[in-house]
Amino acid sequence: MSRVVALIDGEHYPPVVRFALDELRRTHEVVAAAFIGGTEKVDAAGGEDLYGLPVVRGSNASDALRTAIDRFAPETVIDLSDEPIVSAADRFRLASEALARGVGYTGADFAFDPPATEVSLETPTLAIIGTGKRVGKTSISAYVARHLDARGHRVVVLAMGRGGPAEPELIRGDEVALTTEDLLALAERGVHAASDNYEDAVMSRVPTVGCRRCGGGLAGETFFSNVPEGARLADSLGRDLVMLEGSGAAVPPVGADATLLVVGASQGASYVSDYFGPYRLARADGVVIAGAEAPLATQASLGELVAAIRRIREDVPVAVTTFRPTPLADVSGARVLFATTAPPVFADRLRDHLESEHGCDVVAVSTALSDRGALRADLRAHAGRFDVLLTELKAAAIDVVAAAGAEAGVPTVLCDNVPVSLSGDGLDAMIDRLYDLARERHRSRRP
Repeated sequence: MSRVVALIDGEHYPPVVRFALDELRRTHEVVAAAFIGGTEKVDAAGGEDLYGLPVVRGSNASDALRTAIDRFAPETVIDLSDEPIVSAADRFRLASEALARGVGYTGADFAFDPPATEVSLETPTLAIIGTGKRVGKTSISAYVARHLDARGHRVVVLAMGRGGPAEPELIRGDEVALTTEDLLALAERGVHAASDNYEDAVMSRVPTVGCRRCGGGLAGETFFSNVPEGARLADSLGRDLVMLEGSGAAVPPVGADATLLVVGASQGASYVSDYFGPYRLARADGVVIAGAEAPLATQASLGELVAAIRRIREDVPVAVTTFRPTPLADVSGARVLFATTAPPVFADRLRDHLESEHGCDVVAVSTALSDRGALRADLRAHAGRFDVLLTELKAAAIDVVAAAGAEAGVPTVLCDNVPVSLSGDGLDAMIDRLYDLARERHRSRRP
């Protein structure tokens, strides 16, 4: 029988609660109850003599739950409470508390389990996960890999994506510099050559293992993936660190020694305060707020986001960043069409940056890199005006942009998105601390 803690409240008549606990004992080992509020039908001091098992109380429902889990080590928490003591939002917060401690959370018509750890590695691991798609997670990952590589640390990136390979694929980014011609040849063979593993290998120049996944649950579990096989491949390389890169809001099913959470500044505070945002935040040893500039993020909205993080995790370091494009080859003096997934409102800002910092003439900015039809229309509209295509390695970068460049006889240059710190904790110092933390925790958990 599984070991459980029950959540109970004082809005239920105690004999009814005791009846429910007795019924629960038929199929579970009920070791304690956490009393999470309500006094209508019970004296607040009622305890073991009233319910027939140890009762844990706290300053609030979350405190009582945390204490019960820490004291009694259940496999699952079973919620016997109800409105008005717990709302749907309250239950997500309580479920986040349980899942962060590796404990399932079940009620009358719902059940949440912690995302499974299907494999633990011999190599220290750093997970980089996000609160959703298009928050800059892959750009942050590539930057982390470059930073650690420059420090002399040998890292391998394990990337999973919606367009990853059928079998885990090792790309020796440290040995072979992939060109757009190489990527275009892969695309012509049916490979998604703009998948995250290719972006990581090209931008960071470290070994990268690419995997695929399909489906993503509320707490980050994937429905199907070949990540465990890819993790074993990455583990076999004998590197100093395996970087586990999530996909969208999905979390790699690999044990992580340390975790960096990337939050999109434009998503708003609800992405960390609601649903399973608190769970992802509970996992984090550092937080990067990415894309933190107007108009998508105002000072007021950033303040609300940071405050929401601090309410849940007062101690976690937070770095506030934005991105700026950096071509991987010299484009000075060239007439450039730049393709990006950035929102249209940033087009002029990105054009000005490329022209002032990299000396090119940006004749057009297409923000339709993730919309193939609109992207092709932009390329046709500006045909003959550019002599270089500059593109982020995302979405349709290869099968549309690079293919159009090959047809027009103009080169395609890939472009990195480099994070720029705006405020908060320094990103580089955070990366160094997370590397040391991952290796320290790895040493402590090994026999």
